[in-house]
Amino acid sequence: MASSTGKTLIALASGAAIGAVLGILFAPDKGEKTRKKIKDGYKDLEKDMKAKLANAKVDLEDTYENLVSNMSYKTEDVITFLEKKLADLKEQNAKLHKQ
Repeated sequence: MASSTGKTLIALASGAAIGAVLGILFAPDKGEKTRKKIKDGYKDLEKDMKAKLANAKVDLEDTYENLVSNMSYKTEDVITFLEKKLADLKEQNAKLHKQ
């Protein structure tokens, strides 16, 4: 997910930059209007980027929580397995001492 979000952000920023340059080159408006359009476009881009970054942060936090949760379950599985093996070894050791 993080790789996809990063690529999306790069594509969005690249598209905005290319659009701004083309807009300036082919703008039929006066300089003042063109600058206002660029400024408004930048503000829209900034809002969009902030929203995407906030979503990426939430996604990352969710992924982290899931990973920690899964690791916790795996740790419990490993501990249970080791406890069973230890009990088996104690039983085998007890049998050896009886002989």
